[in-house]
Amino acid sequence: MEFHLLPILALVSIVVAASYAALPTEVYWNSVLPNTPMPKSIRDILRPDVTDDKSTSVNVGKGGVNVNAGKGKQGGGTTVVVGKGSGVNVHAGKGKSGGGTNVGVGKGGVSVNTGHKGQRAYVGVGGKRSNDAFIYHYAASEDQLHDDRSVAIFFLEKNMQPGTKMELNFKSDQNLAAFLPRQISNSIPFSSDKIPQILNHFSVNPDSEEAETIKETIEECEQPGVKGEEKYCATSLESMIDFSTSKLGKSVQVISTEVEKDTQKQEYTITSGVKKLAGDKAVVCHKQNYPYAVFYCHKTETTRAYMIPLVGADGSKVKAVAVCHTDTSAWNPNHLAFQVLKVEPGTVPVCHFLPKDHVVWVPK
Repeated sequence: MEFHLLPILALVSIVVAASYAALPTEVYWNSVLPNTPMPKSIRDILRPDVTDDKSTSVNVGKGGVNVNAGKGKQGGGTTVVVGKGSGVNVHAGKGKSGGGTNVGVGKGGVSVNTGHKGQRAYVGVGGKRSNDAFIYHYAASEDQLHDDRSVAIFFLEKNMQPGTKMELNFKSDQNLAAFLPRQISNSIPFSSDKIPQILNHFSVNPDSEEAETIKETIEECEQPGVKGEEKYCATSLESMIDFSTSKLGKSVQVISTEVEKDTQKQEYTITSGVKKLAGDKAVVCHKQNYPYAVFYCHKTETTRAYMIPLVGADGSKVKAVAVCHTDTSAWNPNHLAFQVLKVEPGTVPVCHFLPKDHVVWVPK
């Protein structure tokens, strides 16, 4: 059965990879959101190397899909080559090849070659679940209660005043997984009943920590949201765009936390210029642990988003995005926010800062 599905997936990959070469994700963003700048966090996940004039390759799984969409030796136009063991290859453009970015998905993680001085970076998917703090029905774990980064992000809306001091950590996460084009991500299974195929696709040992992380991410994506929450797991930037605009319309602002430089935990002070963004509804997207970029997006009608300027003890500046939830009555009463802030569900607005690679969509 699995063997017979492979030709179908290969044919789908041929079509979609070729169309991706002609219509990059950035072009899709600009066509749907021509008046909305793309935040730095999204650009980083797309990787700037992929969008310049150099050649680009994306390899998925064993043999998988290879897309060369730069100025390669193959000359003008687009050619498609299908060979045994080599997956699907799409070439588009002119000039020399080999100068671009290669993203290989397999062996339990993502291998990224940006074409800079021959260096490669390996992105694993193992480790503890890092985003439970943003999922309403989870109870706080013992690990979270002792994790400075998880605990520090929560605060009360009444404390969002210039001069308020907080201990925060804006160090970059190790989750460097990049977006795949939707045509490619859609060709890869993403459901709990396909776990064996998914693990095989990425060459992940079923008994490994990486396998457990993949299973947990998919299971969380399949669980229903709490009352008043509409949730969706976006496996590509295109699908994130479509979900968010279906909930908010196309006149939107898309923002993320911007950090002047990485720092360890230190004291930050809120400075003047706190800005409440339009409306009381938002789509908030949290990056998950997975071999390629997957975002847990959820929309509620009881959310206020803010831009908060911060200055660290070392003088570094942060334009932080914070979200305040005005109705937490449906949350797990043992959620980390309640444990940290010593409040009860549904009593006061609960706020939290967002890491750099998380995104908020709000109406303009």
